[in-house]
Amino acid sequence: MDKSLNSLLKWSIENTAPSTTPIAVKALDNTNDTATAAAAATTTTVTDNAPVTNLTPAPLDREALLAILGGGGPSDADLMKAALEVIHDTDPENTLDNKLIAFDNFEQLIESLDNANNLENLSLWTPLLSLLSHDESELRRYAAWCVGTAVQNNVRTQERLVAMGGIPPLVTLATREGEGEAVRRKAVYALSSAVRNYQPAMDLASEELAKQVEGRDVKQVDAGIWMRWMR
Repeated sequence: MDKSLNSLLKWSIENTAPSTTPIAVKALDNTNDTATAAAAATTTTVTDNAPVTNLTPAPLDREALLAILGGGGPSDADLMKAALEVIHDTDPENTLDNKLIAFDNFEQLIESLDNANNLENLSLWTPLLSLLSHDESELRRYAAWCVGTAVQNNVRTQERLVAMGGIPPLVTLATREGEGEAVRRKAVYALSSAVRNYQPAMDLASEELAKQVEGRDVKQVDAGIWMRWMR
């Protein structure tokens, strides 16, 4: 039986039928079965004249109270950190599917403006941006996707992305020959979110793009098209 539910049941018995408390609580302490505990609690007959020895209910412990209120679970910050830990975990038993599920959960969490802003406080920008250069293309795709989500319509996170050096690797992903289309699309999405209404990011992206396409066939990479997409 769940510990918090056991505490809740004990508290209920103690404060509903005082005269049965010793037997009921003893039974609960010696069993993990809810049905057995409930049966034990009813073995003593309470009469109308039974003396009330405790008019003040015993305090309900914190775990039982959290069980009632539905709280006590991990915070969004805890979930964000845990997700990136799973993604970076190199244990062979930690499959790619597990990492992608963790990345999907992470992306949904940072859709919240507060959670996106909290990336800085939790020191999660560095581990997130490092995944832009991961050997696994799906992890690169998700990393770019999450960056785009984090900086969308958010000047604070746009500034952090520039400060953390996130623009150059995104430009590399978006323009690199041989990179998968799905990865490039998410990189362009991230760049578009990063530069929108934030001139420092636009200036840096323009500089990096010029470096990437220098000397290459403009038919392969049209800088004008890229910049229109990023606007």
